[in-house]
Amino acid sequence: MKGRKAEGIHLTRALKSRHIFMLSLGGVIGTGLFMGSGVTINQGGPVGAILAYLVAGFLMYLVMVCLGELSVQMPVSGSFQAHATKFIGPATGFMIGWVYWMSWATTVGLEFTAAGMLMTRWFPEVPIWYWSALFVAVLFGINALATRAFGEAEYWFSGIKVAAILGFIIVGVLVIFGGISLNSGAPAPMMSNLIGDSLFPNGLSAVFAVMMTVVYAFQGCEIMGVAAGETDQPEKSIPRAVRNVVFRVLIFYVLAIVVLSAIVPWQQAGLMESPFVQVFDMVGIPYAADLMNFVILTAILSVGNSGLYASTRILWAMSKTGMAPRSLSPLSSRGVPLRALFITLCFALVSLMTSFVAADTLFMVLMAVSGMSGTVTWIVIALAQYRFRQQFLRDGGQLSELKYRAPLYPLVPLLCITLCSSLFVFLAMDETQRPSLYWGFGFIALCYAAYFLVQRKRQGVGLEPDMPAA
Repeated sequence: MKGRKAEGIHLTRALKSRHIFMLSLGGVIGTGLFMGSGVTINQGGPVGAILAYLVAGFLMYLVMVCLGELSVQMPVSGSFQAHATKFIGPATGFMIGWVYWMSWATTVGLEFTAAGMLMTRWFPEVPIWYWSALFVAVLFGINALATRAFGEAEYWFSGIKVAAILGFIIVGVLVIFGGISLNSGAPAPMMSNLIGDSLFPNGLSAVFAVMMTVVYAFQGCEIMGVAAGETDQPEKSIPRAVRNVVFRVLIFYVLAIVVLSAIVPWQQAGLMESPFVQVFDMVGIPYAADLMNFVILTAILSVGNSGLYASTRILWAMSKTGMAPRSLSPLSSRGVPLRALFITLCFALVSLMTSFVAADTLFMVLMAVSGMSGTVTWIVIALAQYRFRQQFLRDGGQLSELKYRAPLYPLVPLLCITLCSSLFVFLAMDETQRPSLYWGFGFIALCYAAYFLVQRKRQGVGLEPDMPAA
């Protein structure tokens, strides 16, 4: 029956190259840039913030080339969860699948509330939960209709974000060099805010402290791998996305941070509102706050849309191998895992409710796991690629047989693992964030324990992510 075939061909390959490109690009352009960049500039200083984003962008590149090799060779819907199961071990595959699913499901729940809060700017008398319920229905509908509907929605969501950043960079450059005057009548800032104080006004340690926040802003690029199982011609789409996305993301992020740092004094950045709104307000652009409110709303819906898609596919892939209830594995006539989608959405709503009824207990644990999951996922991706290449060569494979390969093996995966692991050291050095480290690693240990106590007794747990048939 259509849409109910074996692994690799049972999900419709409805995502085109343009969808994968914008999905990868939009996945790393979200509220971390629009809202979190101000705090990064304020704490790390202008040069420190730029340096932090450059390092995080380089780390994202390492992850994407590793994931690119795995996804082209084995474009399965389980992505790195399936790769980890095969090349690291089923226990690690079980752990990363549940950590990643819970992380995104928790994030999706928070996005619904954030989107509802933004709508109160225009409709202050309408309760937030009305808007949250509306956005739940919209994103559920987009994901339930068909994979193509998700791809098209994310394509336009991402397009709006990219257009907003490009417009901001153009306006910002004009402001820096005097093409557009400041409301205050002050002269063009030129580079004074960048180099007026010391390079690191709060010390080099402050730059290390903001690294986890900056890396978190880049997380989402791995969704490209999740989408590989539903991608038309992944051997062409994935390498193109890796090459183009890394270059463009670095340009968008770094240029945007340079512009922000040059216009907004680091002492004032992000203290009261989005630094993007601050810049527009400083030059008197009409309806600047409303414009950015719309862009941030779009970014939130984009994150929710992508997160719902990724977590649903991961849960479905685990159900196919017995790592999640097998009752979640059936597909709709359109090739959509509706049961997995419904369960994911329900957990998202439950996690949202815990923020009100258990803010200091269960919700804190969920947020700790969510905050750490991206970095843990990147480590697993790099380790899986390292082990895959080892096994591929040991089995007599030739590098020329790989349709896409990460460069400088084994330096790239080992460097990625080392840099990602060092982030936990920085996290441990921050007393305010140290508890999240304990909760996050505690949940990871719980996942491993659950696997060895329950899953190991079952047969046929491991997923064999071979190259799908044409």
